Amino acid sequence: MTIDDKKSKVPKIALAGAGSWGRNLARVFSQLGALSIICDTNKDTLNQMGSMYKGVNLLGSFAQAIKDPVIDAVVIATPAESHYRLAKDALLSGKDVFVEKPLAISASDGERLVELVRKEKRILMVGHILQYHPAVLKLKELILNGELGKIQYLYSNRLNIGKLRQEENILWSFAPHDISALIMLIGEYPKEVSSFGGKYLQKGIYDTSLTALDFNSGVKAHIFVSWLHPFKEQKLIVVGSDKMAVFDDLTEEKLFIYPHTIEWNGDIPFAQKAERKKVDFKMDEPLKLECRHFLDCVLKHINPRTDAAEGLRVLRVLAAAEESLVRNKRIKIKEKVGGR
Repeated sequence: MTIDDKKSKVPKIALAGAGSWGRNLARVFSQLGALSIICDTNKDTLNQMGSMYKGVNLLGSFAQAIKDPVIDAVVIATPAESHYRLAKDALLSGKDVFVEKPLAISASDGERLVELVRKEKRILMVGHILQYHPAVLKLKELILNGELGKIQYLYSNRLNIGKLRQEENILWSFAPHDISALIMLIGEYPKEVSSFGGKYLQKGIYDTSLTALDFNSGVKAHIFVSWLHPFKEQKLIVVGSDKMAVFDDLTEEKLFIYPHTIEWNGDIPFAQKAERKKVDFKMDEPLKLECRHFLDCVLKHINPRTDAAEGLRVLRVLAAAEESLVRNKRIKIKEKVGGR
């Protein structure tokens, strides 16, 4: 039984945070018939949301929202520094939790949430949306099927001239999605990380960073993130021994294969270029798939694909990358990855 089954009970959720991304979550959970409470400290924001979602309870108090016996789960889309505190309070109130990335702003807080989830026997899911994107899932299928040959290198660019944050740097703001997706696609945890970047607008806050990841299998990857870029770009590229694949989230068709080959004249390599080919797959809105997965997990009490342990893995990579930024050296990542 899933939430698409009309006979099933749709879990009721309280949304904490109705900012730009919170509004997207409100829209989708409303479409899925799950939105019961919207909680925000800004009265003007609440009034705007009230005009859009008639019959939804509007609250300025998170404590009041998590005490409501009608609420099955809480969705947290507040600033990152509040994620740990709100998730902890919701779990201790007996609610399942969906928290937008990052899970917390320190690995130690992430570890506490993993332990709390185990103790309270609750669901905690992290909003790593690329793991629910049909194009990324199709890319994973291509990798598993050997379509690209032996995977050699991956890289992800998440760039924009966009919203500049003061509570977190570009690494913590943009990179969690890409770290989560790369680990999923490669199927292993990185052993070392090195990162460098620049602080141009605000003291102590990195605006741009390039992070390199090394894996035990020999695969390497890098993540380039910046909010000081002349145009928006969201690409993930996989280089295999036989073919290359490109996921471009800003194009309509999303996923392409480039069947370029390398030929040798003695000991001199020559690239033989080939036309790219569109990869067909069934597309649906990633956010709706992600939210539906959460509601299904709450309904069936099963572990989410991007659970607290997966969120902690991403936090540990982020923490190591930030340490590398600050200390300007390569950092070994802890082997203990939490939960699995």
